[in-house]
Amino acid sequence: MPDPQTHDRKDLIQPNAEHRYEVTVDDLPLSCPMPGMYLWNSHPKVYIPIHKTGEGKCPYCGAEYTLRDFDPKDPALAEHHRRE
Repeated sequence: MPDPQTHDRKDLIQPNAEHRYEVTVDDLPLSCPMPGMYLWNSHPKVYIPIHKTGEGKCPYCGAEYTLRDFDPKDPALAEHHRRE
């Protein structure tokens, strides 16, 4: 059954409608489904470790994520992943 609070919203992205998403450092930490996607008909939230290679793939739906303007020396990436 659709979530009555989100199924009619036009501002949300349909999860897994595409299988390639380009993201920015502002989207980190990256999770699938991303904020702004419908959650009621998707899968459990999982974090994608995209900060090392600039690419990542969701183990649930297979959506592929690419980090725009990836630079492994970017201090903004290090800020998002200080625990490593």
